[in-house]
Amino acid sequence: MAMNPAAAERLACIPVDQVHIEGALALPADPIGIVLFAHGSGSSRHSPRNNHVARVLHAHQLGTLLLDLLTPEEDLDYSQRFDIALLARRLLAATRWLQAQQQTAALPLAYFGASTGAAAALQAAAALGPDIRALVSRGGRPDLAGPDALARVQCPTLLIVGGNDPEVLELNRQAAAQLRGPHQLDLIPGASHLFEEAGALESVAQLAAGWLQEQLRDTLQPAPGPGGISS
Repeated sequence: MAMNPAAAERLACIPVDQVHIEGALALPADPIGIVLFAHGSGSSRHSPRNNHVARVLHAHQLGTLLLDLLTPEEDLDYSQRFDIALLARRLLAATRWLQAQQQTAALPLAYFGASTGAAAALQAAAALGPDIRALVSRGGRPDLAGPDALARVQCPTLLIVGGNDPEVLELNRQAAAQLRGPHQLDLIPGASHLFEEAGALESVAQLAAGWLQEQLRDTLQPAPGPGGISS
């Protein structure tokens, strides 16, 4: 499917915890939902992998918010990259910010988490209940969300793991057994943890886009204003 040239992007600056976190917010002309990206440790909103996935989502009428959950100064503290509670709190703040914006307030929300970002997304989804309509984990560590959060996640959850990533696959299987809401675990054959093999990331993107589109399409509410972001 061709990329949607109508997707317009702007910088989002979101206040939380006496700092401001930044994100790249992009909406196609007629979005059916918006997906918040929580990156893994050491990554950022500039991640080539997640930006590729985001472009595919745009072609499926899905808006995206690629977030830096830590400031550049905070990211220098290695321990904060693995502070799942902190990352989840930041993701919750970004979610509430989107819900307060005129152009995104009516859009169904979903999360896309990679690595440790998947754990933060699951904790945030557990806290927000029906406000989050779907969640995708790419090569994630859902086990780090903890059994209590996993049991409280209500939204349909898609866990995507590389077929050549056995340790993370086993952790995902264990976490999936603790999810009480609808969920599925899909393997990308021949892919390692970072999905660097030829065609692997594209398989992730198409799988996630089709699944998110299906989950969000029927939940869109009437928008309060015109779709898209003015440049």
